[in-house]
Amino acid sequence: MLTGVSGQIGHALAGVLGEFNVVGLSRNELDLSDQSAIRRTVQEIKPDLIIHPAAYTAVDKAESEPELACAINADAPRVIAEEAAKVGSALIHFSTDYVYDGKKETPYIETDTEKPTSVYGKSKLAGEQAILSVGLPHLILRTSWVYSAHGSNFLKTVLRLAREKEQLNIVADQFGAPTSSRSIAHALYYLVKQWDSEEASQTGVYHVTNNGRTSWHGFAQEIVNEYFVLGKKPVLKANVDSILETTSDQYTSAATRPANSCLNNDKLEGVFGVRLPSWQHGLQEVMQHLQI
Repeated sequence: MLTGVSGQIGHALAGVLGEFNVVGLSRNELDLSDQSAIRRTVQEIKPDLIIHPAAYTAVDKAESEPELACAINADAPRVIAEEAAKVGSALIHFSTDYVYDGKKETPYIETDTEKPTSVYGKSKLAGEQAILSVGLPHLILRTSWVYSAHGSNFLKTVLRLAREKEQLNIVADQFGAPTSSRSIAHALYYLVKQWDSEEASQTGVYHVTNNGRTSWHGFAQEIVNEYFVLGKKPVLKANVDSILETTSDQYTSAATRPANSCLNNDKLEGVFGVRLPSWQHGLQEVMQHLQI
């Protein structure tokens, strides 16, 4: 059972899990704010494995919709976990770098103390804790800066603005690893093949991002550079040199963003032998499949 198939990660997963018998569910087919619908759906499907990337991801809007954000990001994972346990299913759940406050100087490891500063981050951490409390076999995969050729995301926004404007101002004081849903999907394929859900030592939290580190400004420059290298059309008005640095305090937003979103992926490699490629390689793959 795969939730969120119309979202970035869910869409990518649906494309690589074809050899399995996958029941994919979009938002229209499963309302995550409806607990009875969740319970009924899990009991009807009785899956061996539930993969749950679907979430409330409107970070700023969550500040004014805390009840809905918590219903989808905290209560729904609890209900999914409870029903999964009843039918003997394992659970792979996606979470976020927003469970941290972003003040650490080095990449976060899974045992670092969580200190979410936004409603979104708090709701996602509550979802993690709810799954832990149920006690079923699970993988909680924290990722960050997700983008893809599908849906709305930073990549699409940068290219749209670069078509419209000759100069862009992009935040240069927030750092992380841009992570393509394509890279996540391929990594999860290998996780599904290798994970022994009966092996208790494998259950737990893992960081799953493309490797490396950059700022939003650096990511935007690489997006535009790769666009020109591939000779994509239409031609952009902006170029790499006209993407200028700015600071996060120049933007007013409802939610606080972590200054450091870098996640250490060593645990994932140590347990499963899985390491995602560099963020630059991930971007190159996505750009080759991008239709403007």
